[in-house]
Amino acid sequence: MPTTVAPIPNRSPEDIIALRRKHLNPTLSMSYKQPLKMVRGAGAYLYDQDGNAYLDMVNNVCHVGHCHPAVVAAGQAQMAQLNTNTRYLHDNIVEYAKRLSATFPSELSVVFLTNSGTEANDLALRIAKTYTQANDIIVVDHAYHGNSPTMIELSPYKFDGKGGRGRPAHIQVAEIPDDYRGRFRKDDPEAGAHYAEDLQRAIAAIHARGEKPAAFYCESVLGCGGQVVLPKGYLPAAYSHARAAGAVCIADEVQVGFGRAGDYFWAFEAQGVVPDIVTMGKPIGNGHPMGAVVTRPEIAQAFITGMEYFNTFAGNPVSCAIGLAVLDVIQQEHLQAHAKQVGDFLMQGLNELKSRHGLIGDVRGTGLFIGVELVKDRTSLEPATAEANAVIEFLKAHHILLSTDGPYDNVLKLKPPMVFSMENAKEFLLQLDQAFTCLRG
Repeated sequence: MPTTVAPIPNRSPEDIIALRRKHLNPTLSMSYKQPLKMVRGAGAYLYDQDGNAYLDMVNNVCHVGHCHPAVVAAGQAQMAQLNTNTRYLHDNIVEYAKRLSATFPSELSVVFLTNSGTEANDLALRIAKTYTQANDIIVVDHAYHGNSPTMIELSPYKFDGKGGRGRPAHIQVAEIPDDYRGRFRKDDPEAGAHYAEDLQRAIAAIHARGEKPAAFYCESVLGCGGQVVLPKGYLPAAYSHARAAGAVCIADEVQVGFGRAGDYFWAFEAQGVVPDIVTMGKPIGNGHPMGAVVTRPEIAQAFITGMEYFNTFAGNPVSCAIGLAVLDVIQQEHLQAHAKQVGDFLMQGLNELKSRHGLIGDVRGTGLFIGVELVKDRTSLEPATAEANAVIEFLKAHHILLSTDGPYDNVLKLKPPMVFSMENAKEFLLQLDQAFTCLRG
């Protein structure tokens, strides 16, 4: 007799919460005061058990839209044919490496595949240490690079947060280049270079330990740091300081890559630099677990030490088929240009709201990666944390999903699926206006 798969019970949200508390990781949080049970996704929307549609403005994983039919079909077709590891020859993996590397500057041509952004950043660390024969790392304050033990050590967002153990000795933290509330502001045309000078302090601290820097990690747009767009000139100066000290420069594109930045396919391109290593995750597989590292040939060559890098699932034919489909959708549906167009419209609308609502202190972003920082006072910049969370709950009640981030949890972060439309943007701006009006009383 053919095997039958047992049906999954249709439980109430309350029953699911109870079972989560009994059987799941107890540190796993849930969104909103009253968590939502989602059963379906399509395009820019999620649907709950009662069929209610929610506009998803925070999921940058389902990059080309929830359950995009072309991506689903590619995965289904390959899954029905073959899935195995990379020690066998298969067209999909070389085709994907070829297509992915073609999106980068020519200097970056060697691809390593992983299962997540965390794995990509972890592997980048191994490669950097092997190439430089050094150990110490420079990161940017409030950065998050992944959930493995080594990535927690590289993430001030975690090691300086609740439950963290503080900065490890081999990690140096560079000042966050925030030109809204940092030391150097938007009116300083040299703010980027001034912030980059702090790497010299970090390098000196490494040398004082008798060590050398192996790598400088920096997100191309800062995510957990509060959707911070790097000031012009920051990466050129920072990379110069890092390379002069013998370190490699790693661009973390896990949140902002694959055309989301609008003007560029990769957000680091806005700074006019070519990193030594780039890491990817989240949007790469549209919800399928994938990640990747791309680097220069000479750095990849130095990683040949006799210890093989083999990953059972990374680069399997199904993952590569899905990854190829994502690249096809981005290109054929012109999603990078779409992100630019809709993102510019959102920025214009948000700045108009800023002119009428004093809670909005700053609007910043690129393409469909935008932050709205809320403050109680535009002079003191006192964070409006409670108000930001009230806005999130208001929007959820009006079927729009959003969340907050930043060191003070007061930045509304907008990073919707790339199919987010002009009509979606208009609806969001209308409801956000209402949220601020209600808060004002």
